Amino acid sequence: MTYNLAGKGSHPRPVWGRAAAGRLIFPGLVILTAGAALAAGQSVSPIGLWVFVLVLGGWVISLCLHEFGHAFLAHSGGDTSVRARGYLTLNPLKYTNTAMTFVIPVVILAIGGIPLPGGAVLIESHRLRSKAWQSTVSLVGPCVNLILGVLLTIAAHGVNNPLGYGLSFLALLQFVTAILNLLPVPGLDGFGVISPYLSEKTRAALRPITPWAPLLLIVILFSVPQAASVLFDAAGWLYHLCGGEQWAAAYGQNLFRFWR
Repeated sequence: MTYNLAGKGSHPRPVWGRAAAGRLIFPGLVILTAGAALAAGQSVSPIGLWVFVLVLGGWVISLCLHEFGHAFLAHSGGDTSVRARGYLTLNPLKYTNTAMTFVIPVVILAIGGIPLPGGAVLIESHRLRSKAWQSTVSLVGPCVNLILGVLLTIAAHGVNNPLGYGLSFLALLQFVTAILNLLPVPGLDGFGVISPYLSEKTRAALRPITPWAPLLLIVILFSVPQAASVLFDAAGWLYHLCGGEQWAAAYGQNLFRFWR
């Protein structure tokens, strides 16, 4: 997700000690996830716990890459403020709202299995070179998830053990996240793609509901089973199109919810 700023923003001054510690968070997350993958691949007990760590860790990594994609394209398009804000470091603590970007989506994924869109990177849209750049910056996040979904599906193909099942479920979640983010709902990337081409009057009218629209979407997904079913069916179609096995993703989901 991205959040566009019309005016100029202040650039926070980095603190060396915090910056050094922050740079270790993403590599540490990768190492933790890789360790869980190794344990799952060797069917180390408790298997469900390792699949849980694998999927959750992999999904948080994908959130970091999603936000990094926004920031990298914004920087390429002329918004150099993203570097000063630390968005190019892959440090999850640098993003706009750590709770909204990571904590709440992670908790909801763990209890409900729905990969919700996270927070946002602050983009100073007036710095970008054109409307096309603004749309591209919003589009790149879901594209990252689609690419990850394809790569994970390929990696899981033929791996008939808990590692393969966990990767299959993680791949499915990437497709769900991509489709969800592409919905033209204010506050989501899909709306960011079309927003530059809307009139200022229309954008101003929608601005007050932008913080609340994603929350309403969350309520709908949890209270209307048919809505979540449509979302997962569409993601399942993409997953199957890439060669994924539905039964493997379903088994991975069952292992992920090891406490049930």
